[in-house]
Amino acid sequence: MFRERSKSKILFGICISVFFSIFGTASLVFADDWDKSNEDKWNAAFMETVARGEKLFHGPELGGNTVQCAMCHPNATNTHPETYPKFQKQIGKVSTLREMINWCIQNPLQGKPLAYDDPKMIALEAYIMFERRNSVLTPGKH
Repeated sequence: MFRERSKSKILFGICISVFFSIFGTASLVFADDWDKSNEDKWNAAFMETVARGEKLFHGPELGGNTVQCAMCHPNATNTHPETYPKFQKQIGKVSTLREMINWCIQNPLQGKPLAYDDPKMIALEAYIMFERRNSVLTPGKH
């Protein structure tokens, strides 16, 4: 019985080693090669998204009235994305920044909520986070 347990442990150890060797190597094969041109391309794509978010934030497209995000939050002030997730009184639970963005779209702006993977939602989040980029992360803070 002792030998069977020892054999089982050894076999288990070998299986784990083989598993991590195969999948560890596979992840290296599929990993992106990094170079400066990639970083420049990724930064440009990010800044284009930030620019789309800024346009949405300062424009009438999101609402059903004339209210814009920037009317309450010029340059994304008082949005505090660095504090999410946190309890949000308006929503009544611990919420994400995207949930709060949708609350603002539905309530002050009287618009329709965005799906969390909607390019408009991602652009808004990118703009807000970019405007607050030097803030210290403090999840849950009020």
